[in-house]
Formats: sequence, C-alpha cells, structure tokens
Amino acid sequence: MRSQIAFATALCAALTVAGAQQPVAPAPKNLPPSGMPGMQGMPGMQADTGKPAPVAKMPGDSNSMAGMEMSGMGHGGMSMPIPMPPGMPMMPGLVGLVPNVSSFLPGAGVDPMSLPAVKASSVARLKDGDTLDLTAMLVRRTVRGHAFVMYGFNGEVPGPLIRVPQNATITVRFHNRIDLPSTVHWHGLRLDNKYDGVPEITQAEVPPGGSFVYKVHFPDAGVYWYHPHVREDIEQPMGLFGNMLVDSPDRNYYSPVNQEQALMFDDLLVNADSLIPFGKESPDFALMGRVGNVLLVNGETHYSLHAHTGEVVRFYLTNVANSRTYNISFGGAQIKVVASDQSRFEHEAWVPSVILAPAERYVVEVRFDHPGSYALVNAVQAINHYKGEFEQEVDTLGTVTVSSPAAAPDYSRQFATLRSNAAVSRDIVPYRKYFDKAPDKKLTLTMQSTALPLATVQFMSIDTAYFAPVEWVDGMPDMNWLSTAKEVRWILRDDATGKENMDIDWHVRQGSVVKLRIFNDPKSFHPMQHPIHLHGQRMLVVSRDGVPNTNLVWKDTALIPVGSTVDLLIDASNPGAWLLHCHIAEHMGAGMMAVMHVDPR
Repeated sequence: MRSQIAFATALCAALTVAGAQQPVAPAPKNLPPSGMPGMQGMPGMQADTGKPAPVAKMPGDSNSMAGMEMSGMGHGGMSMPIPMPPGMPMMPGLVGLVPNVSSFLPGAGVDPMSLPAVKASSVARLKDGDTLDLTAMLVRRTVRGHAFVMYGFNGEVPGPLIRVPQNATITVRFHNRIDLPSTVHWHGLRLDNKYDGVPEITQAEVPPGGSFVYKVHFPDAGVYWYHPHVREDIEQPMGLFGNMLVDSPDRNYYSPVNQEQALMFDDLLVNADSLIPFGKESPDFALMGRVGNVLLVNGETHYSLHAHTGEVVRFYLTNVANSRTYNISFGGAQIKVVASDQSRFEHEAWVPSVILAPAERYVVEVRFDHPGSYALVNAVQAINHYKGEFEQEVDTLGTVTVSSPAAAPDYSRQFATLRSNAAVSRDIVPYRKYFDKAPDKKLTLTMQSTALPLATVQFMSIDTAYFAPVEWVDGMPDMNWLSTAKEVRWILRDDATGKENMDIDWHVRQGSVVKLRIFNDPKSFHPMQHPIHLHGQRMLVVSRDGVPNTNLVWKDTALIPVGSTVDLLIDASNPGAWLLHCHIAEHMGAGMMAVMHVDPR
C-alpha cells in the first residue's frame, strides 16, 4: 500500500494549489496506481479523527439548481438551456449553437403519471441453477419534486441486487420493454464469451419487445455490476444498472461486521423540471462525457442510514456515472479498504477517502464510534477552465445517523486489525516473474476532432497548455454539450502497428500473461483521464510511471490519469473476443474501444 499512498499524495499535490488561483500545472510523475482508494490531504476533507463531521456546505451546491446560469438552445431548435456553474457564462461564440444531433428522451409522448413509480432495489438471493427474469422497462422517477419518464430493471433503480455463492451459474431471461435496443453486460465476470452482452461481437442487439437468455457464471468472489452495452450513454444514466455480490465459501473472507450496504453512485443532468436530452444519432457531451448536476446514491438525491455507536458497516461501492470520478469519505469515520473489483487487496489499509472512477468498485469497512451525524461526502478540487482557477467542491450525498446504544456484537477489535490476505498473494505468485518483462502490447490514448465550433477550438488550443491528472467536474459544459461523436473521435492507438480502435486486431493465447502498457498522451487536443475496462479477464496494475505497486488486487477497470503510463498484467485465461474500452460512456460511443481475442488452447 505504501506506493499507493505515495501515488495519492502525488495526485493530490497536482490538484491542491495554495490560494486556488493558479492555472492547472502539468501532471507530475509517480501518478496514482489505479485501485488507489485514498487521497491524502484532499481539500474539504476532515482529518481521520473517527469523530462525526458536520454536514458539508456546498459552494455552488451541485445538488441544487440554485445559482445556475442557463444559456443556449436545445437539440433540434427546442428551448433547452444548459446548466452552467455559477459565475460561468456561455462563451459568446457558442450562444445560439446546438449539437449536430436531434434529441432523445425516454418515452417520447408518454405521460409519466401513466407509468408505475420506480421501486427501491430488492435483493435476489439465488443459488446455482436458479433463474431470474430481468425486464428493462419504462418507469416514473421523481427527482427534486419533478416526475420524469426513465428506465429501470424490473421497475427498480438500482435493479435487483443479485447475490449468489461463488461458482454458481444462473439463468437470466432478459426482456427488453424500453424504446431502444439493448443488451445486458455482466461487468467484471469471467463468464462464457457468448453471454458477455456486446452487440456485433458476442450477440445481436435485443430489439424493443425482444428477449435473450443469458447463462451467467460467477467464478470469483467480489462485487460486480450489470448494465446495457447499447447506447450506454443513455440507458445507464436513465436507470439501467444493478449490483452483483458474489459470496466466498470462506466464512473468514471478510472480517465480521454489523451490517452491509451496497451503494451505487450516479448523477443526472437536469434543468429545473426538465431532463437535458441525449443525442439521438450519436452521443453528445463527447469531449468530457455527460457530467450531471444532481448527484445520486442508489437512485436517490439523499442517502440515509441508521447505525448504533461502535457499529462496523461494510460498504460495497460502485460508480455507475457516465463520466464523473468520485472521492468518497464518511464524515471523519475511519475507513478500512479491503477489496476492489475482483478480489481482496493483499493487505488491508486505512484510507481517508476512496477514489472511484466510472465502473470501479471498492469494498470498505467503516466504524462509527461516536453518536451523531456523519456526512457521506464527495470532496474534490474542481477546475474552472474559463478563469484558470481551482475551486473546492464538497457535496453531501447522504447522512449516517448514529444513536447512543452500543452496537452488539462489538467488532472493534476485528476492525482495528489490518489483515494480510495470504491467499491473494499466493494467487499472484506465478505472475510476479512477468512484472518486469518488456510490454507485449502498447496503447496510446488520444483524440481527434473535426468541425468543432471555432470558439471551442480557440479555447482548447489555449487551455491545453495546462492539464490536470483528473477532471473531477465538467469545467466547460457549453463546449462539451456541443461536441458529439460526429466531431470528436477518442482513440486507442496500437503503438506497434498504428492501428486504432476497432481496427486493432490483437490475438493472444489462452493461458498467456500479457503485459499491456498504456500511455495517456497529455498533448492531445483535450487530455482527460480514462477508466480502461477489459471484459472477461482479470488484471493487475503492476506499476505506474515506473513505480511498482506493492499492494496488489485483481482488477477489471484501471484509471489512467493524464500524462500517466500504466503497466497492466492481464491473466488471459478466458477464451473469446473481449472488448477493451474507456468506460466514460461518451468516449466509448465516440470510438474508444478495441477487441482482444483470447484464442483457445
């Protein structure tokens, strides 16, 4: 964990500037390993005292439309102002422009009051051989007093939490009852390739009114999630996502806790009583991805939990947002990170906060040792690209209320112990001989643009003299909105062949260990972090900018900050054609995906 802590400190140093009045500095070396949960010294964070922190006051309050400036006209000439942060006007050269796509919202012409109200997520406890019916359907969701037509699995947001024992195989009968084609991707699972849910690679799109039967196998304990892989930029933020928890047969896999909670972090982009439409022909917000101004936990604008004094809660954290990276803490309560995407860490560790890129998951244990209110907080250092300034943003996402009766049983002793997981280290032993080998494959992350508005091109030409490792918020929403996949092309480039995106034709042998080096080019037109996800396999983040990672965990999604070079070691154990892509939905929709073929032995 020591290298991860050093990495977090480096990332924080790149983002924290005294007085918050300076342009963004180039990213330093030794940027963070993906899978780094904590960030030391993050502005707005309370020291790790174990005492409850007051509910954060939010400058600009991104959970509220108060103070937002509205500018522009919507798709197709419709009046649809784009929310701008307080004090940030739309650039004069962009006023009156609209994206080069027509608009789409779920259920065109459908009265939301004619639809069933969305339900909270249920728990589907399944065993080997069981069957689940999963229906994507229109629902009515009420956000800040306004009813919208949106989507849900089985009428729930999040969809049913699927909880199964390790090594179970279940049948899922998927029924598409929404107004778009769809599929279901079982994110992070090393399952049979034909059930991976990727159109044109593993199956055909399921049309509205159609169905598809999935056989879903769960070989690894951990926390996973499911979501569509058709117009993910629309269907996912509109409510089609859910968690999967896979329980190990080892009763001591985790330490004992008093309760468990699954939290899925998301955001919505709204203007007062209207959802901001999506691009119909291709994604809009293609530069930075759609970053919402209403932050949600499990589909709600405020999460609440009750606990007793001294209670230990295990939280399964999943980021399902299109583009937003979160930095989560629990109001000063002590946080122990124990696991990530596909396994436990080699060594548990104390962290002040947890960084979640889109699609990443972390398992943390938190002890609330004093009565009072603990704020569930997202605290980041935002960038105002117009002013060239840093701005602290501290959003309260929910509250844990702790009452005075003492928790029973008392797990304080177990919580105070940082365990080392010998089974994880043993599993990694055969792969260590490959850590220092030359990379088998190299990718460069970059982008190209054509026909963007002149004002955007001029601004970006100046702005890219500075960059941050991570863009925590959308610091240029007007330019972002006007960019579509018709003007923006995000690129995975194979260094060896020069091939890009779906022209890349990688074949590796089943059972091989593939070292992949990824460089995020800071000189591209709009440098930005990319959470890179590989389907159907597992991987280790072995180093970042040449600094070895000393606390490993099996991952399927790795955050690549701007200017960073990351070495991934892929256990190519699962045969088939597997997608490799950025999990910012609009980046994937603008081309940023490739296929790795794992050829059977």
